[in-house]
Amino acid sequence: MGNHPEAAGMRADVTEMQNMLDDYLAFTRGDGGEMLAPTNIYELIEEIRDDSEYFDADVKVEMSRRRRDLVLPVKRQALKRAVINLVSNAARFGDHVLIRVTVDRVCLQIDVEDDGPGIPQEERENVFKPFYRIDHARNQDQGNSGLGMAIARDIAKSHGGDIELGRSVLGGLQVSLR
Repeated sequence: MGNHPEAAGMRADVTEMQNMLDDYLAFTRGDGGEMLAPTNIYELIEEIRDDSEYFDADVKVEMSRRRRDLVLPVKRQALKRAVINLVSNAARFGDHVLIRVTVDRVCLQIDVEDDGPGIPQEERENVFKPFYRIDHARNQDQGNSGLGMAIARDIAKSHGGDIELGRSVLGGLQVSLR
C-alpha cells in the first residue's frame, strides 16, 4: 500500500494489537521459566533508557554507586519487561520520567517516577488487578491492555520482592520495585 494514510493507520493498529498480545502472553506465561543469571543492572537500566527513546517523554536515569558494576542474579528479560512496563506507564501520563536505581546490602530498588496526575490512593491496589484500568474511556485507544502493572508485580514477586506506589518528587506517581 506504500505510504498512504490508510497504510500508516493499519500499521499502527497492527502494532497496538501486537503489544496487547505480547502483554497477554507475558501475563499468562509468568516469567516463562527464565532462570536467574548474573546481570549487570546498570547496563540493563541503560538499555531500558535507550529502548524508551520512542516514548513521548523525557526519560532520565540516576544510579547510585555507578563507579563500579552492579551484577546480581536476576531473570534478565523478565526484569527488563517489568521496568519497561513501568516506564511506559509513566511516559503515557507524564512528560518527564525518572528511573532511579539504589542498592544496599540486601535490596535492589528501582524507582520509576513521573510528573503526571498520579493514582488516587483508593485506586492504588486496584491497578495491580489484571485488565483493570482506572479510567476506561480515557485509556481505551492507547494500547493499554491493563496488564502492565500486574505483570510487573508478578515479576517482582518472582524475584522475592514487590512493588509499592507512592508520591514522586516530580509531582506524579512513584513506583518502587524492590
